[in-house]
Amino acid sequence: MPSAGNSRNGALTVIDGRTGESFALAIADGAIRASQLRQIRTSDDDTGLLSYDPALRSTASCRSAVTYIDGERGVLQYRGYPVNQLATGSSYLEVAYLLIHGELPTPAQLEEWIELVRMHTFVHENVKRFMHGFRHDAHPMGMLLGSVGALSTFYPEARDVDDRAGRRVQAIRLLAKMPTLAAFAYRHNAGQPYVYPDNELSYAGNLLSMLYKMTELKYEPDPRLERALDILFIAHADHEQTCSTTAVRSVGSSRVDPYSALAAGIAALYGPLHGGAAEAVLAMLARIGSIDNVSAFVAGVGDGSSELRGFGHNVYVSHDPRIPIVREAAAEVFAVTGTSRLIEIALELERVAFSDHYFVECQLYPNIDFYSALIYHALGLPPAMFGVMLAIPRASGWIAHWLEMVDDPEQQLARPKQIYTGRRDRRYRSISER
Repeated sequence: MPSAGNSRNGALTVIDGRTGESFALAIADGAIRASQLRQIRTSDDDTGLLSYDPALRSTASCRSAVTYIDGERGVLQYRGYPVNQLATGSSYLEVAYLLIHGELPTPAQLEEWIELVRMHTFVHENVKRFMHGFRHDAHPMGMLLGSVGALSTFYPEARDVDDRAGRRVQAIRLLAKMPTLAAFAYRHNAGQPYVYPDNELSYAGNLLSMLYKMTELKYEPDPRLERALDILFIAHADHEQTCSTTAVRSVGSSRVDPYSALAAGIAALYGPLHGGAAEAVLAMLARIGSIDNVSAFVAGVGDGSSELRGFGHNVYVSHDPRIPIVREAAAEVFAVTGTSRLIEIALELERVAFSDHYFVECQLYPNIDFYSALIYHALGLPPAMFGVMLAIPRASGWIAHWLEMVDDPEQQLARPKQIYTGRRDRRYRSISER
């Protein structure tokens, strides 16, 4: 049983019902070290007790000071700052600086940081040729995955992960080149020529230029779209130990270069259960088909006949603190782009959901994937690009966690245990005997 009081430290007394022995396991920060379980044995031949935790849903694999989440109270903080305050008062690059360095920059530091990022937005011409090698209909996420991983061959010095100054350079390169590679993947998929970075524009404005510039001499992004994208990037910058962040840390534990580690994060994000959530929202809206069908769809959610996407969250019980700022950003985007049939269906679904008894009782409110899908759809992006647009801002969080892991003396090569369930001690028979 836990020690008395409300302290997160103390001891847990465990009595092994198989032997009657008692063990005192130290509690620190509300957790016990799993290695302490190995002392609980039934005999000298016993290798000790293991904890079994599929998908690591109840296991802390690291200590981190990057992002704090309290799903019960609807709290999301980057380095201690509420995400909604950061989105209201800061730019994405300012938040990226915070995540990576641990503190908000001074005006001089921010100016230097932005200039460093701008210096590295271009990619080697051979990277462009590499991307030309993909099929015309290659999935943009697959192209981003391959091209980010390929950067490790262009910067072999990145393999020296013990070089602190070198790590900072690679972090800046990754932040700077992610939008360029993402835009190249989009233009390749659309059969359009690649657009080079315009470093007179902001981070979000430059991305919009590389995505949408055609014959005009200078692309001038609408400031409302620019700001909405910046807000969405801040909201998506990090979300604690997600599947993709865990992939970055696990692969990074081998001391591989950061490009390869982040490629692992992109690969995890490629999966439909992680980065495919926004894409699933658009597919749901297409299935609904018409505003006239929304009420029937909502009724079907209650009886299980309708498949709901983009509502509720497996982390936030009461509310997602990112929703008010992202919802407002979506409204700004619609003011510029207008609405489409799918957006009108989504807005009607949102309206009905906020008043439907079942939705209210189950706290099924639109989540960030719902509004992200609407924003990207309004911008004219195909669903295949939605995961790419999530990977761009999430790179700052991945980098912060990778840097933290490299400096953490407790982190070792990831090597989980398993519970073996197969057969043992079988007699081998030669092929003539089988």
